[in-house]
Amino acid sequence: MARRRHETTVVDEATRRSAGAGRRVQLGPDQIVRTEWETDRAILVGLARDHSRVAAEEESLDELSALAETAGAETVERFLQVREAPHAATYVGSGKVDEIRAAADLHDATLVIFDDELSPAQQRNLEEALGGRRVLDRTQLILDIFAMHATTAEGKVQTELAQLRYRLPRLRGRGAYLSRLGAGIGTRGPGETVLEVDRRRIGEKIKRLSGQLADLDRTRSTKRKGRRSSGLAQWSLVGYTNAGKSTLLNHLTDAGVLVEDKLFSTLDTTVRRLELPGARRVLLSDTVGLVAKLPHDLVRAFHSTLEEVAEADLVVHVVDASAADPTGHLSVTREVLRDIGAQSVPEIVVWNKLDRAEPAAVAHLLAQVPGSVAVSAVTGEGVDKFLETAWARQNAAHPVVDLVVPYAEAGVLARLRAVGEVLQEEHDASGSRVRVRLEPAEADRWRAYAAASEDGA
Repeated sequence: MARRRHETTVVDEATRRSAGAGRRVQLGPDQIVRTEWETDRAILVGLARDHSRVAAEEESLDELSALAETAGAETVERFLQVREAPHAATYVGSGKVDEIRAAADLHDATLVIFDDELSPAQQRNLEEALGGRRVLDRTQLILDIFAMHATTAEGKVQTELAQLRYRLPRLRGRGAYLSRLGAGIGTRGPGETVLEVDRRRIGEKIKRLSGQLADLDRTRSTKRKGRRSSGLAQWSLVGYTNAGKSTLLNHLTDAGVLVEDKLFSTLDTTVRRLELPGARRVLLSDTVGLVAKLPHDLVRAFHSTLEEVAEADLVVHVVDASAADPTGHLSVTREVLRDIGAQSVPEIVVWNKLDRAEPAAVAHLLAQVPGSVAVSAVTGEGVDKFLETAWARQNAAHPVVDLVVPYAEAGVLARLRAVGEVLQEEHDASGSRVRVRLEPAEADRWRAYAAASEDGA
């Protein structure tokens, strides 16, 4: 999306002169074709509904600039239009479009990116008014970044499915001029227009990809059940993109996940075992980062991936404490969690990047969200307190049961220590009497030992 390819034939002057104008040059063994890439020069455009929204929309344009950089484009100019509602034809109005075109000519811009989703008609009108330059909206840009970073089969299918669902309603009007169907002489033609063929093909591909994704969902569900049968608690890292989730995962588990200071650098879910103090273990998963104005089709396509969060025992909500609007990032992520049905999962908020944030700002954030903790995933500061608090938060709602474990089954006691929190432990002639906090499924699993405890009471 973000770079244009140019091929330049490198030949000597004598070869160029002998070829003459309009003739193909036969390359010799010492002559090569050099491929050059020209970075797209982008103009960003946003819209604020009133003057009170200008600061927030400026921050949104900052994020759009970071998205453009992630995609490989260079931002050369930005515009923010203030109007009560988007213009039906050009989103920002004809006067502002003229300003944008003048700036595009001045900077030799190749791309104009709008911070909100455009209608198909708006996009067509803008491309025409801007001299044929490519016009993208925020949704297209995010989809393009996802396409760049998807590496697994599931990630590629999810992304392509979202792209096709976005593209399908936008075909209308782009291929109609190729149609020959009509009611007069010279208008009769084949049984389908080019547009209809494209729509049918995209529809068929969406159906095929949906089937592939359903198969992948079943595989993911099977793996999830397998992890659940291990008896280990499952924690899910969630948060705004570039909040430092992957860095925290690497610090805690040596997962070796790619870490870049770019938005959406990782898309695929990674699950690792985390060893906690006291021989306790949990499974820690890293999920795709979220962002404001996340495309609906993308959330829909990645729903099965995000379902990992809904079935977790604890949501570890990582927020960049050094960001311009950390509480805004917190709200965006919580909104998506509500959309996928994960709002009732126990949560701990982790303010990350202590090494970058101002101490006073961190103190304010901790006061705003009681029970939250602050860490630096880079230096490790605050990580021990986070683990202690997270374990307590997960277990706070779990039932406490009294069990009796025979001495001959010492392995059961070790297992209870691994999957639960042993609150009290005594030993007598009948065996080890323990009071342990377990998640409901685990409490049911050890019911036989509870019955033994009741019989001996």
